[in-house]
Amino acid sequence: MGSLKVTLCAGAALVTAWCAPAAYTYAADGGAVSVSPSSPAPGTDVTLRVPDCTEKTAVAVSAAFESDVRLSLAAGDGILVGSSQVRTSVRAGAYAVQVKCGEQARKGTITVRDERRPTAPASPVAPVDAGGGGTAELAASDAGDGARVDPPGTAHTVTGLVLAGIAAVAVALRSVRSRSRGTD
Repeated sequence: MGSLKVTLCAGAALVTAWCAPAAYTYAADGGAVSVSPSSPAPGTDVTLRVPDCTEKTAVAVSAAFESDVRLSLAAGDGILVGSSQVRTSVRAGAYAVQVKCGEQARKGTITVRDERRPTAPASPVAPVDAGGGGTAELAASDAGDGARVDPPGTAHTVTGLVLAGIAAVAVALRSVRSRSRGTD
């Protein structure tokens, strides 16, 4: 279980490092707390960053988050990083984000956008015509596409027997040759 936590933390740090700095939205009070993505929909995972904090850990609180966000140093750059998920039941709008960083209180804003999630269709939207398995005969009679319903005839049986005989003779000749080379 410990390696899973390390993997998840490393993945979160990697995603944070790869995200373009322009994707972060800064609060109007000077960018004390940044949130990525800038305008998440309900249920979206978000990453918070707090620069220049004197502490090694902190907690971010917002009514928009499923739970409090634990922030910790991601690298030696002094920026606290943490992840959370926007509540699925939150309404669109701006929500305050508060972080207590030592003696200082940092503030930011997260703007949740209004996005109705589509529900999954009850059946396939565009099913693929991939044959019918055991029902191929029934499907072929409806489609009229010329699928063969009759079993192989005499010509197919004779062709199969001839090919099987040729294969048997080839195997026998090969085994005879390998035996004769081994006794020399």
